[in-house]
Amino acid sequence: MPEPDVPVSDPAITRRPAARVRRQGDDAAATCPGCGGGLRRVDVGATPFLECVRCDGVWVDAEVFERLCAQRESQTAVLARLVPRPTGDLRGTLRYRRCLRCGTMMNRVNFGKLSGAVIDVCRGHGTFLDVGELHQIVTFIQDGGLDRARAQKLEELREGERRLQALERKAALNRRSDNGSRWDVAAEGATDLGSLIDLISDALT
Repeated sequence: MPEPDVPVSDPAITRRPAARVRRQGDDAAATCPGCGGGLRRVDVGATPFLECVRCDGVWVDAEVFERLCAQRESQTAVLARLVPRPTGDLRGTLRYRRCLRCGTMMNRVNFGKLSGAVIDVCRGHGTFLDVGELHQIVTFIQDGGLDRARAQKLEELREGERRLQALERKAALNRRSDNGSRWDVAAEGATDLGSLIDLISDALT
């Protein structure tokens, strides 16, 4: 899947089609993608999101999530509002969730590929985060996690380029070796023919 060279946040989240315009009452009627509980709107500074009253999971609309990933002021406000909480061991209970807006199954993405927070993403609509994951992601961003992810991606691209160049050099050497082998056989044949001519000449003199 193609990714931007310098993403603001995780490529699987930032690269998206235009978001669907929400109808009035969408939020009031919405239920949590994680447990089906009710959702209430929470505004943390300039960052609005929906929080489940049952499991404390969080839904963040796509444009809000992108803005949160880019703005340190918004990140600071979120960290002040949310306390770090264990995300829990979800092994054995893995299941895909439906998008709050369009109802399709969301993709599970390890945010930034390095954060360890595996979140549910619907491109164009938003992201669902289990309890503790929003705090984990914002902390990851503020600790330079996205910069490390970009550096790792660039290094992977460079390593891929180095491997390709090595393969091209090897292929060129193999072609030269094949050509050289054919010339060696021809040269050996020419030497044997020359020796035979010399032997016949010696016998006739």
